[in-house]
This record gives sequence, C-alpha cells and structure tokens, in this order.
Amino acid sequence: MPQIVPTELVVDHTYATDLPELCIAWSAATGPAPRLLVLNEALAAELGLDATWLASDDGMATLVGRTVPDGATPVAQAYAGHQFGGYSPRLGDGRALLVGELVDAGGVRRDLHLKGSGRTPFARGGDGKAAVGPMLREYVISEAMHALGIPTTRSLAVVATGEQIARDTMLPGAVLARVAASHVRVGTFQYAAATGGPDLVRRLADHVIARHHPQAIDATNPYLALLECAGQAQARLIARWMLVGFVHGVMNTDNMTISGETIDYGPCAFMDRYDPATVFSSIDHGGRYAYANQPPIGQWNLARLAETLLPLIDDDRERAVERATAVLTSYTDTYTSVWLDGMRAKVGLRTAQPTDRALVDEMLTMLHEQQLDFTGCFRALSDLLTGRAPADATPVDHALDASWVARWRHRLADESTRPEVAAAAMDAVNPVYIPRNHAVEEALAEASDRGDLTPLHRLLDAVRSPFTPRPGLEDLARPAPPSAGPYRTFCGT
Repeated sequence: MPQIVPTELVVDHTYATDLPELCIAWSAATGPAPRLLVLNEALAAELGLDATWLASDDGMATLVGRTVPDGATPVAQAYAGHQFGGYSPRLGDGRALLVGELVDAGGVRRDLHLKGSGRTPFARGGDGKAAVGPMLREYVISEAMHALGIPTTRSLAVVATGEQIARDTMLPGAVLARVAASHVRVGTFQYAAATGGPDLVRRLADHVIARHHPQAIDATNPYLALLECAGQAQARLIARWMLVGFVHGVMNTDNMTISGETIDYGPCAFMDRYDPATVFSSIDHGGRYAYANQPPIGQWNLARLAETLLPLIDDDRERAVERATAVLTSYTDTYTSVWLDGMRAKVGLRTAQPTDRALVDEMLTMLHEQQLDFTGCFRALSDLLTGRAPADATPVDHALDASWVARWRHRLADESTRPEVAAAAMDAVNPVYIPRNHAVEEALAEASDRGDLTPLHRLLDAVRSPFTPRPGLEDLARPAPPSAGPYRTFCGT
C-alpha cells in the first residue's frame, strides 16, 4: 500500500462516496525512480497547486501514486462500452486511477487522474503501465486542444517511472497526471444500467446533473434535460474538432464524456491534406471513426446514453423513446449550426446567408481534389486579402478556382468589412500551428529514445500560442512532405 502522509495536495472523493458500485478502491504501482519530464505550471496555478512542490520528490511521489494525498480514496472506475460497435459489458480503468477531486481557483470541482499507474482489476491482461512516448503525446495534443479553445482534459505532468516496460520493444515507462471536469462516460451509464438497473442509473444521473449540468435540476423532466445537455455539449465539441481537422480515432462509448470534454488521446491526430475519409488509427480498418464519420458517431453514442435513461425519462417506454428521439434530432441541428458558424468565421464571414453552406462545401471539395493542407489553406485565405506571403507557402491562390475566389470576395464585400479587418478576424480562428504529425513523432522519439526534451518544448511553445506566427518556428507551420507517406497511430496500450 502507498504511504499516506500530509501533502500540499488535498482532495475530496465525492464520486467514490456517492457511487461505490461504480469503482474499486485500488493502489498505484510504485516505479523505482520517479523523474519529472514535464510539468504544466500554468495548470498547476489554476488548480491552486505549488509547482515547486509538485516538482519535488514528495510532489512526484504523489503524481505517480506512491503517496496518497489527504482526503483521497484512489479508485479504478468501472464502465462498459461499445468498442468499434461491439458491446463490452465490463471495461473500466485498466491502467488508471482516479486519485480524487480538487476544487480549483475558480471554485470548479475537477478530477485528478493517473494514467499508466499499474494494473487494476479491470486490466484485462494488460500490464497497466504506460510508455513515455504516448503519455507525452497526450500532454502535447491536449495542450494544443486547450489553446485552440476546444474542451479537453488537461495534462498536469508526465513523470518517468524509472522502469522499462515491454511493448514491441522495451520502452521507458511513465505516468500521466491529468485533470478533467470528470471521467464519467457514456460507458459509465451503460455499466450502471447493466449492473444496477434504473436505481443506480438514477443515482449516477443525479451526481452528474449536480456536477456538470445543474440547469437540468429544475427542468420538468431532469433526466431528459440531462440527455439534452450532454447531447448539446457533444455536438458543440465534435463541431470544434471538425473545424480544426482533428481526428479522435477511437470514439467508443467509453471514450465519450458526459461533461463534453475531449478524453483519451490514443490514436488521434490532425489532418494534413484534407480528406473526409482520413483515418489514422491502425486498428480502424473499416473507417468507422474516420474524420467525416465523427458527427454521426457522436449521435450514435448519444443514443446509447439515451437507452440507459429511458426508464427515468418516462414510465411508458414508447413515450420515453419518442422524447429521447427528439433530443437526438436536436443534436444534429446544434452540430450543423456550430460547424457552419465556425466555417463562416474561418472564411471571414460575420453574418449568415443561405448560400454560405454551398460556398464552404465548394472550398472543401477543392481542397480534397487538390490534396491541399487543411490548416494551411484556411490560414492562407487571409493572406489573399492582405497580400502577405503565406507562412507555410501553401499555393492557395493557384489551387482554388478563380470563380470561387471571386464569389468569396463578393460575399465579403456584401458585409462592407475592410480586407484587413476580415483577415485579422480569420487569423484569430485559423491556427498557424497544430501538432503536426511528423513534428510530434520527431519530438517523442527524441524524448523517449534519447532523453532530449528540447524538441518537445519547442513544439509545446508553438501549439500553446497557435494563432501567432513567430520567427524560427516556420517548419512547425508546414505539413509533412509527400514522401513521408501515410501516417498511422496506435492506442499506446
């Protein structure tokens, strides 16, 4: 058992107290020689934590689970899930622990969670450990998502454990300490429905409403309101993914939070060349979670949540299904509205016109046909208005059809917005820097194989200020060369 000593980190454990049927008290494995690799000092300050203490031996012991903070009841959370469409009745945290909950400087309750902290009863044959590379990958991409304004779990620290773990080869081990609004997933509701029935689902729903969606408390039907709140949050989240070319890669129901945060950065990546069929995950052979499939998969997952809530929505199943179906329909409406408003902003439009969807769709078709870089082309559009040289030399002025460019300019002129004003607005939503796949891999290889974190910190510096071009970082604005070939990602387990 880990040593329990007073620390500067005091946590609560309302989840474990309220829902003991949905978790198992457990202890982290103890790595032989914890060593801090990266620490998110800005997030530490947001949480009211002393970064100096976190970097100390006592702090690192807490970040890997060797020391349990005051008030903590570390647990492995139980959940089920549809994985690539097939239902698994018992998944759960196989290599993770919920240490407890902190109340941050803004008064918001947030989970502190360890990933790679050793086997739990849910491990399903795995060793429960994690390698340095995948944990640093989640750190980088979650920080990029946060900087892009996309709801996400946050990475507080990555600590090397001082041990080697067996994968295809021996790799250095690490633990990721991350923070989330909570780790309650659609799969949590599926597990509750299967093991405890409507009574346990009701208790879980009440916990989630109080923590994430308090506006549902006073609704005529709180559980239908919860479904609507969760659906709206997911619709907005996935629309934002699509606007930056993000592919999650494994949108199983156990990877979809009720809070509406992005979670579990496994085989995820950002598109370079625009292709709606883009798949990065090495195991997604059928393209279930391809870029263009993400919006309908979000709705499919929401339907699985609705199934667990039907007994709470109405005693009459037929009426419950009818009401839940209306909520599922509103998901599509919200997604389309948020996505189209976001695309308008990306091309410099402030108002809505009926022809805007066609204008955007035509541009995307051209990007696909010309195999152009998604991020670079949107950023280069503002360069057309100002006459600047594109940061990544994207030939957007030659690739986009002249008639489309003329119609786009005419549409901008309808709004009487000066070109430099429109360009500035576009630059505020179209990033220069995303975690380019080749740059991520290069940084992770240097960190994992050679212990050199310099490329990682350089990449972090870029993606934490994604909208501002800076001298010396031009290479991080460019996509991989065509010679790089198809990019594949792995779950990191």
